Amino acid sequence: MDVPRDELERAVRETLSRQAATLRPLAVDPAGLAIRRANRTRRRRTLTGIALAGAATVLVSAGLVQLGAQAGHPTTPTVVLGDPREATASPTPHLVASPSAGAARPNPGPGGSAVDLIVGTTLRTTRGGSIPLGLGAVDRAQRIPDEGGWLVVSGPTAAGRTLVSVRPDGSSQVLLAGAEAIAVATTGRQVAWRDGDRITLAGIVGERLVAVTSTPAPGPSVPVGFVGDAVLVRLDPTRPGYAVWRPAAGGLSAGTGDHVLAVHGTLPDGRAIGVVATGTPGRPCLALLDPARNLAVTRTACGPALDADGFGAVSADGRWLLANGRTGASKATGALLVDLATLDGTPVARRAGPALAGAAAWTPTRTAGYVDGRGWLVQVRTERALAGEQADAAPVAGVDAGGRPVVVTDVTP
Repeated sequence: MDVPRDELERAVRETLSRQAATLRPLAVDPAGLAIRRANRTRRRRTLTGIALAGAATVLVSAGLVQLGAQAGHPTTPTVVLGDPREATASPTPHLVASPSAGAARPNPGPGGSAVDLIVGTTLRTTRGGSIPLGLGAVDRAQRIPDEGGWLVVSGPTAAGRTLVSVRPDGSSQVLLAGAEAIAVATTGRQVAWRDGDRITLAGIVGERLVAVTSTPAPGPSVPVGFVGDAVLVRLDPTRPGYAVWRPAAGGLSAGTGDHVLAVHGTLPDGRAIGVVATGTPGRPCLALLDPARNLAVTRTACGPALDADGFGAVSADGRWLLANGRTGASKATGALLVDLATLDGTPVARRAGPALAGAAAWTPTRTAGYVDGRGWLVQVRTERALAGEQADAAPVAGVDAGGRPVVVTDVTP
């Protein structure tokens, strides 16, 4: 073709211009790749932040938990776990055998003590150890499962009561502070308390309170113990009558009325052993109570005249009850050992020792320890009591004038 050179050059330039103006897809899109990488990085950072926030929440929860204010209720904080200002673990003390324990020095052998004791502000163990508690007056204490230590409830103070976990090495941790009343389950795995106009329940896991829940507390009602998983509530500490509380079922059950005088413990099958008033003018008799039906009486057994002071305990195997009362022609109150296997007829009871003046602790060897009105430690061995022998009673060395040691109760499965 006879095309002038200048026209050919112009045609080549136009063709090249059109090719340059046309966008062709790239095998690799740099911009899209950068955007995708940025999105992945942002997602990773978000997930990492969430994980760190969750871990921080868990750590903070393990260190400090307070019950917040509830609408229409007092705002005073009650539960304290690991408060860095007050509830940090105390330094480990030097554990030594207490040379002044005397007749009550923890020693399971004859003449010694088969139960742990709190004398003043010191815990004396059955192994001869002496652990300073760093508390004031102690109201009661019990062992923690698997030899994990002890749960100690302080006496009433202007700031309320305190629940402390004491480890075997002697260090301690405050689990609960500022409560009006505290009740610990015999399993050592639950605690109930009253603060303000609420009764609160929590599980004990290690040295933390978990699954905290509460319900309104009518009048002067206070938690006094557990029957199975239900909280046993005394509706008025100055009068007979109880209620039970199961959070899954709602609030407190209706009261039992004044016919239930005392509740001493539970049998392995879950039924409770108590004292009820029967007939007119209200004779105190032993009774089997059903916690699932608001402590309804399922059986009564009259025989020994039992007191309604509430002192007493059922052995872990459910065979024996140690409680105050009178039997036979005797009008003097003393500790009675009642054979619970005889509840189908007239209960068999034997005089076991002087009257109880505090908690009773049963050991796996069928020995019960308690403190009498003199402040002496009394130990009842069932075989000896059934044979008509007297209980061992001896003063406890180191007890201040007018004071009494506190018997540490054992864990009940």
